[in-house]
Amino acid sequence: MGWEWLQNRKVKLYLEVGLAFALSVMLGVGGSYVQNRARETEVLSKAAEENEAARRGGNPEDGANGETPGAENGEEGAAGDAAGGENADGAQGGQPGGGGSGNGSETAEEVIADGQYPIMGSSSVSVEQMVAYFKSSGMEYPAAELSKGGADSIEAFCQMYYDEATAEGVRPEVAFVQTMKETGWLQYGGDASIEQFNFAGIGTTSGGVPGNSYPDVRTGIRAQIQHLKAYATTDPLNQECVDERYEYVAKGAAPYVEWLGQQENPQGTGWATAENYGYSIVEMIQKLRQQ
Repeated sequence: MGWEWLQNRKVKLYLEVGLAFALSVMLGVGGSYVQNRARETEVLSKAAEENEAARRGGNPEDGANGETPGAENGEEGAAGDAAGGENADGAQGGQPGGGGSGNGSETAEEVIADGQYPIMGSSSVSVEQMVAYFKSSGMEYPAAELSKGGADSIEAFCQMYYDEATAEGVRPEVAFVQTMKETGWLQYGGDASIEQFNFAGIGTTSGGVPGNSYPDVRTGIRAQIQHLKAYATTDPLNQECVDERYEYVAKGAAPYVEWLGQQENPQGTGWATAENYGYSIVEMIQKLRQQ
């Protein structure tokens, strides 16, 4: 009885030890699996956050400019002129009114609320509002110079912007406000001169390079609007192309005004290299809509 009892106790002890060992192995494997799944979830979550940030227009780590090598400097001039980019910002900073979408259409207001202002689309902004916005700057309309190109008044000038923009499906306020920013409320003073009828610094590369010239005011406006459309969409032009740099633009790379600045464009391409270039235009549009 003593020997058999001892043998049974040894067998039972071995079984208990084996069971404990197997249980510890299973717990170890299970814990490692849980840890690995947690790490995978964390990595996937971080990647999703980065993709979402890029989708909303965050600054990319990489990305080529939208135009062919050597052509991107031509767009940098759009923000580089002293009277264009910087002085225009200073001028609009003293304007009455504030943020908000004013009396714009419901569609535009919804887009603004989402932080994205489309370049293309219909708009309720009127010629009268554009005229009032210019007059609110306190600047004098250069009738003597622009009348030579067919726009002897600010009313005629704004009407041309409205007509040319709607003909291509571009929002008139986008092109008009960009001109106010680029030219310092039509006062110029940078590399380009008012006699060129170049209202957005197209082809200007700073360092004394004046950029493109056009035969009259309407052609200069049309070139600017066609250049905007090239950035905004892959749709073809509705009118004959007068923008010599149209072919260099990465079509559809900047459907929103905010993305016209290369630093804010997810693809790293855009009209100008100045920081918050597109956002500053949207701020000016908000004030125009208050008129």
